[in-house]
Amino acid sequence: MPAASRILILALVAGLAGAQTFEVASIKPSAADARGMNINLEDGGRFITQNVPLRFLIIFSYSVRDHQLTGGPEWMSSARWDISAKPEAPLTRTRADQEKVKAMVRALLAERFGLVLHRETKELPIYALVVAKNGPKLAESAPEAKGPSLHGGRTQLSGTKVPVALLAENLSNSLGRTVVDETGLKGNYDFKLEYLPEPGGMFGKVQGAEERAQTAPLDSELPSIFTALQEQLGLKLESKKGPVEILVIDKAEKATEN
Repeated sequence: MPAASRILILALVAGLAGAQTFEVASIKPSAADARGMNINLEDGGRFITQNVPLRFLIIFSYSVRDHQLTGGPEWMSSARWDISAKPEAPLTRTRADQEKVKAMVRALLAERFGLVLHRETKELPIYALVVAKNGPKLAESAPEAKGPSLHGGRTQLSGTKVPVALLAENLSNSLGRTVVDETGLKGNYDFKLEYLPEPGGMFGKVQGAEERAQTAPLDSELPSIFTALQEQLGLKLESKKGPVEILVIDKAEKATEN
């Protein structure tokens, strides 16, 4: 083995040895009658999931959107998992510690699910979020407001003290396509958006057929997300092409219970 390769491998091993990991982690299939999904970081850093598919765990830990994943077996979206993992040392809810948790989850997925993936960048269709013809209809947040805070469901998204760039990121989930902020708006805003979900969004992909059948029917009077953005927020989506980072799933196996 060339000396340069040995140095690189030693550096990687040293980096992994110094990284914090979960001290203990329990992974088991979710109950057949479980409904909904939950990912929670408890005080002290314990990572808890209920009824969560591997696909969503990858999205969470790699900070990507559903449309940025390709490849892998079909069960990644249908099989659900309950996880309880305790870190070696206590963690807080700060952004820095949340990123540590994501790194530990990535290591856990590689170890227990045999997850192997690689990154590619492709020129793909995207949406540019721009200001509509009659101007924005966003309410600027009060300086003392707490945030940013986003809450949403199948048919609505509401925000407090949210920058438009963060709104664009979340629209990507509903549209199944990357959305980039080209509004030029620099403030923080409060808003409520009500719309019919697009069929290609993440909600449909992580739900099983039986669960979708039991979901309450949608209000057909709601506008499409494209119309809702213009009428309710004074913003518009324009189709274009741009570079998108893709995670290609090379290998994934169902975790064995421990």
